[in-house]
Amino acid sequence: MYKIMEAIDVKSLKGVVSKIRVLKMSRTPLVRFSLDGTNCLIAAHSLNFLADVDEGMQIVVAGEFNDRKQFVVKKYSVIGKTKIMIEFESLNRTLNEL
Repeated sequence: MYKIMEAIDVKSLKGVVSKIRVLKMSRTPLVRFSLDGTNCLIAAHSLNFLADVDEGMQIVVAGEFNDRKQFVVKKYSVIGKTKIMIEFESLNRTLNEL
């Protein structure tokens, strides 16, 4: 009659991104990165993550730790401009100089 439900312990981390690597290429790629020394994994929205985030950028992530002490990211947000915004502005400046 009653279903046992696990409590979801959502945590958030803030830090600087480093060591971005694609671990598995598929319809939803599995990406790993470090956030101030914490190993993180992202599968949901990983293509957007690769377009938005570059090494050295500061981000905030929400998710939970798995059994291997890796932080599994459910949501992320870039603090400041995203990678694609920076590239677009650079391209715009180059075109305006012509």
